[in-house]
Amino acid sequence: MGLQIYNTLTRAKEEFVSLTPGKVKMYVCGPTVYGYIHIGNARPMIFFDVVRSYLENQQYDVNYVVNFTDVDDKLIRKAEEMNLTVPEVAEMFIKAYYEDLDGLGIPRATANPRVTENMEVIIDFIRDLEQKGFAYESGGDVFYRTNKFPEYGKLSGQNIGELQFGIRIDVDDRKENPEDFVLWKAAKPGEIHWSSPWGEGRPGWHIECSAMSRQLLGDTLDIHGGGQDLQFPHHECEVAQSEAATGKPLANYWMHNGYINIDGEKMSKSLGNGVLVKDLRSLYKREAIRYFMLSTHYRNPLNFSEDTMQQAERSVERISNAANNLRHRMNAAPQGGDTQVTPDWAEKLKAVRALFHAKMQDDFNTPDAITAVFEWVSEVNTLLQQPVAGRGDLEAALKLFEEMNGVLRIALPPETELPGEEIEALIAERAEARKAKNWARADEIRDLLDARGIVLEDTPQGMRWRRK
Repeated sequence: MGLQIYNTLTRAKEEFVSLTPGKVKMYVCGPTVYGYIHIGNARPMIFFDVVRSYLENQQYDVNYVVNFTDVDDKLIRKAEEMNLTVPEVAEMFIKAYYEDLDGLGIPRATANPRVTENMEVIIDFIRDLEQKGFAYESGGDVFYRTNKFPEYGKLSGQNIGELQFGIRIDVDDRKENPEDFVLWKAAKPGEIHWSSPWGEGRPGWHIECSAMSRQLLGDTLDIHGGGQDLQFPHHECEVAQSEAATGKPLANYWMHNGYINIDGEKMSKSLGNGVLVKDLRSLYKREAIRYFMLSTHYRNPLNFSEDTMQQAERSVERISNAANNLRHRMNAAPQGGDTQVTPDWAEKLKAVRALFHAKMQDDFNTPDAITAVFEWVSEVNTLLQQPVAGRGDLEAALKLFEEMNGVLRIALPPETELPGEEIEALIAERAEARKAKNWARADEIRDLLDARGIVLEDTPQGMRWRRK
């Protein structure tokens, strides 16, 4: 059985088969850049990055697109508040987004298209819908005829007659039906605008992703992802627009991650309990943030608290210590030694690897994949307690770790920084004190080093140090 993905559209797990063998076209809805991103935004950023990493581990060439909504009602209001232009606000927060992206250890997407750079593509898409009878102009705005698309509601599973409560626009007498949604908005005085066949204005929210995903990835995507909050109306409207225009499925697999709660309460502006990623990064290592985000299955709610973050930091430290102890043992092992892997050790590593991939193949079950990493930690710690371990066993263990961590990226980077001369002198002095059985001085030096963030560990292969 190959990779299984829970498809929101069918509400079932399905085996993943890409449109083109060896290639994946993946589109994930990105931020509206009117403010700093919060941890609710960070969850899909981290999770879908892991999806991409695992697909690449499985030898797929992934074309990964994440858009920026850089013109919107919220941006217009923010620009007025800050006495800036909309492009200036967008540029400021796109820069901040990339800083957070880098700070979370997330590689850049293949492309980050912006709405303002794809205006012609969006206008052409709306014109095509109008010519096909799916769109109509009224009072300078252009609306989508939902009743002309019989499958409207299939992604969210809602009945079209019950959808009015979910549409994010006021009741408008200019619309043929209350459920119709806007594709193009006529500009109000003083607002940023573009020329179009329907007059000066700007796009509605939903049309942007339909137009940009088609422009960069074609009519049908392999995977379309985003937060659960986007399932309706945003993704539902994308389906209606794109499939009306092309007559083809917009995406073969739809994936949605769950919400984040803060101390057991839903994160919301009204409660004022949002946590910004830039603030979180100042408090916790990025590996701990990633660990926290991946420690719960992506489709389930995730609860953020100081306790869960501290647990994540401890878990990351345990994993990282095992990896660094293994590297230390390898560095101490004689060069050119036995590179064969003992049969018993090979079987243990094979079992861990099989567990990791079985869990990742089961709808990207990252919490259980992390369990496999801890199985590795347990096996490695046992191996390192043995007075002799062959270089082949050590290298095989490190190779498996790098494969798993290459997908999850939840371990701290290898310790490569050398201590300064003063610290080296203290370490040497402590070694001499221990030889002379001057335990008081040895303990005193250990405490001194600890105060400077250096932790000493005595191993069968000698003393090693690490930074806290």
